[in-house]
Amino acid sequence: MDDTAFRIRLATSLSEVSAADWDSVANPPGLTYDPFLSWNFLEALEASGAVAPETGWSPYHVLVEGADDHLLAAMPLYAKTHSRGEFVFDHSWADAYERAGGAYYPKLLAAVPFTPVTGRRRLVPPGPDQERLANALLMGALQVAQQNDISSLHLNFITQEESETLGRDNLLIRTDQQFHWANDGYTSFDDFLAALSSAKRKNLRKERAKAQSDLSFVHLTGDAITEAHWDTFYDFYMDTGARKWGSPYLNRQTFSLLGERMADDILLVLAMDDERPIAGALNFIGSDTLYGRYWGCCELRPMLHFETCYYQAIDYAIAHGLKTVEAGAQGGHKLARGYAPQTTYSAHWIAHPGLRAAIDDYLARERDAVARDNDYLQERTPFRKDPK
Repeated sequence: MDDTAFRIRLATSLSEVSAADWDSVANPPGLTYDPFLSWNFLEALEASGAVAPETGWSPYHVLVEGADDHLLAAMPLYAKTHSRGEFVFDHSWADAYERAGGAYYPKLLAAVPFTPVTGRRRLVPPGPDQERLANALLMGALQVAQQNDISSLHLNFITQEESETLGRDNLLIRTDQQFHWANDGYTSFDDFLAALSSAKRKNLRKERAKAQSDLSFVHLTGDAITEAHWDTFYDFYMDTGARKWGSPYLNRQTFSLLGERMADDILLVLAMDDERPIAGALNFIGSDTLYGRYWGCCELRPMLHFETCYYQAIDYAIAHGLKTVEAGAQGGHKLARGYAPQTTYSAHWIAHPGLRAAIDDYLARERDAVARDNDYLQERTPFRKDPK
């Protein structure tokens, strides 16, 4: 492909791009399927108004197109007027810059809104022009920042490989920690328990027994999920949001659109007291990973959260041969339940030299701290130290 074979443009709405074209670069053949990069997911956020200028998220998706307007590569990009819904916290950076007289917002963010899940952010299909197209996407995003005097560009929850590439491109690399469950070829939950130390195995069995003593749990996917289920789950979601965040990100229409478009990619776990659901957990299904996203309840019961979100997810992953369960951001309590620490990565371009230097120094020390903490926690997983 020669230098004149493509052009870069911005799309201020994903509706400007056909679903087929977007998905051809977001989830091309040969790569694992990521439901959060799909047109159906990202456009549902925009169509429902969860992602909109009014909520502080203005889409500026970078598109690389061929001479025939065929989409060759893309980057989900947003201008942000705040740092909420990102799970990579830069509030202290914003505060320091604004106290010094700068304007940190708006900033540019390449990410999946409200979704702390690692994945590709420069969406380029495999092929001989992969590197050139990826560079074109980065240059396009940086050009938007520079031409509009924007303080910074952030790429959140990138892969380790991408972090290494972007680090060589002089972006600042940040690390953090999540907890994931890995399927070591288990044939049942008991098989998984057998890999744990005796004390931890007994504890998990007690937790499950308490949660299941007067409840049953159902797994719903595809056409089995109805609007009535979404009504119920939305109530759960709003209750959790009110208790934890104060202002939940998604609205009721978001769930309807996701259910309409992506039901086969969704696992809804409901905890039932007879015929009445009292708790639920919303998961998304990838090629080899189950992603836990939201949960909520209308009653508090012993061990209800652990069972609904973590143990039921493990049950499903084992039954369907999935390799991993990603249970969302943070949560050291997951360690005792078989979810091990994993490093997450983000990349940051900072326009102001002084702010960049200060952040660079901070990130070097933070990366060391994250690595030490991960090493420490890896030695304290509940698994047997002498597996048979």
